[in-house]
Amino acid sequence: MPTKIRLQRRGKKGQAFYHIVIADGRAPRDGKFIERIGIYNPVAKPAEIELDFDKALNWLKNGAQPTDTVKAILAYKGVMYKNHLLKGVAKGAMTLEQADAKFQAWLDEKHVKISSKIKEQELNVKDTRKKALENEIKVNEAKAAAIAKKLNKARLDEVAQATEAREAAAAALAAKTAELAEAAEVAEVAEVAEVAEVAEVAEVAEVAEVAEVAEVAEETVVAEAVETVETVEAPVAEVTEAPAAEAEAAVEPAEETPETTPVA
Repeated sequence: MPTKIRLQRRGKKGQAFYHIVIADGRAPRDGKFIERIGIYNPVAKPAEIELDFDKALNWLKNGAQPTDTVKAILAYKGVMYKNHLLKGVAKGAMTLEQADAKFQAWLDEKHVKISSKIKEQELNVKDTRKKALENEIKVNEAKAAAIAKKLNKARLDEVAQATEAREAAAAALAAKTAELAEAAEVAEVAEVAEVAEVAEVAEVAEVAEVAEVAEVAEETVVAEAVETVETVEAPVAEVTEAPAAEAEAAVEPAEETPETTPVA
């Protein structure tokens, strides 16, 4: 079998890179090789390719067959185009200077394309980062809005609870005030009733005292009247008794006279 230009895997899982080697077509992929001519790292962005251009071109001229992936790598680096131009020079289609000029023009155009591609990738990376940052800002704003809404709701609930507590306290205070006012009114009514009762008792006592004074005065008047009557009756009795006694005395001799006087 012809000689192969192929990739030989190296690196650990998830971080693989490859050696570009010249090996016998019958050898296993990661087995013995004749010569290593470059390195290919597809993990990097952009992919990293290190290639010995002259050795690769020489092995191509000697008939080595690249695998599909290695062929794409050689075409990217211009090895395949250079080999094509050299075949044209060998056939006499062009001179070596013309081939070199064409290859140099291709290289310049390739560098411009690569530079523009790198710039485009950088711009894409910047745009991606910018969009990611904008999305992150939006997400953070949404989270902040949700948190603010939650905090506002909590604050509103707290304010509502505080308002409800104040209203309950005000209602309790109003009820307590009404109760105290009612108690004060009852106490005032009781005090007024007690004062009225005391006044009534005082009035009754005063009336009783007046009645007692009137009774005493009446008794005094009656006693004085009786005493006056007795005082008047005593002389009258004496006066009455004296003429009566005299009259009786006068009558008694008159009665005795007929008995002692002789009849003539």
